Amino acid sequence: MLRRTTGLAGLLLAAMLCAASAGAQEPVRIFDTGALKGPAQGVPNEVLVLGTAHLAYMPAAFRPAALQELNARLAAWKPRIVAIERLSGMQCDVMRRYPQRYADTVKSYCWDPAPARAATGLDVPAATAEIERLLAGWPADPAPARRRRLAALFLAGGEPVSALVQWLRLPAAERRAGDGLDATLVAMLDDQRVGRGKRSEDTLIAAPLAATLGLERVVAMDDHTADAPDADPKAAGAAIMQAWDNPATARRKADDERLHAATGDAAGIMALYRAINDPGQARLAYDSDFGAALEEGSPQGFGRQYVGYWETRNLRMAANIREAIGLRPGGRTLVIVGASHKPYLEAYLDRMHDVRIVSSDAVLR
Repeated sequence: MLRRTTGLAGLLLAAMLCAASAGAQEPVRIFDTGALKGPAQGVPNEVLVLGTAHLAYMPAAFRPAALQELNARLAAWKPRIVAIERLSGMQCDVMRRYPQRYADTVKSYCWDPAPARAATGLDVPAATAEIERLLAGWPADPAPARRRRLAALFLAGGEPVSALVQWLRLPAAERRAGDGLDATLVAMLDDQRVGRGKRSEDTLIAAPLAATLGLERVVAMDDHTADAPDADPKAAGAAIMQAWDNPATARRKADDERLHAATGDAAGIMALYRAINDPGQARLAYDSDFGAALEEGSPQGFGRQYVGYWETRNLRMAANIREAIGLRPGGRTLVIVGASHKPYLEAYLDRMHDVRIVSSDAVLR
């Protein structure tokens, strides 16, 4: 009897091990966060991710005035938060402390707050703390001097787009020096306001939109903390460029050239934004860029390193957006971001319990 019992136990254990082995070979979905949406009561958190071309690189045919229809449609959607693909002043301040890793990132992506520090006497952490203190008790109709002061603080805190929001909310006659703004800072703000120098979706879409909606700031949600110098930048660059040399890339390039050439009027702008926000663009971008890099065959795995960086960056961007939403639940958030980021941010944010993705067709069609 003992032998029989032992034999049955052995068979049972073997069956369990086989089942466990088979289960380990299949994806296990124990906890699907995206399927558990809430709360059941209250206004949902809606997020619309608008993929954009980077307007700094548009051809001569592009006319900023042609953005009026797009901006009006975005304003009609009435987001309560506008998030942009820009590094926060605080992240740039941290990066400046690690030049061995982040010197190139700071040079490429961070606005220099030194002139504002000289005018206000405040470094980035001190200015940021003062911004939060002021906004915690911000009146509904602040005096112009208070807006000028807040604009100066945003500049000292490394947040020039939020400073522009304050500048645009001032009456034209009050856009002058004073309250922490010297002539140098006023010139910077005016250059951004009229589009002199480098044009961008931040200054041509996000800041005017936030000002129109009565918002006090935008949210800088980009993240470059995964940046690091390549051990062999020449070899890495060559490997990635070779991966990108494919039919999907050629198609994207041809589409971009055709669409960008017609951006001198509102119809051309709307055609561009409808095209780059079309759901089919997600797979095309993958085939052209990230999927091609994933299959790049260098011994060092340069393509896989690049994809790891890309996914990490988008995850951290999504976390920054989620943090901003969590501080003000029950409203709409507009995310304005380079078009290749759009499907990743939508996918990652849709995994959140208290986030509902809204199709960009809500404003583009």
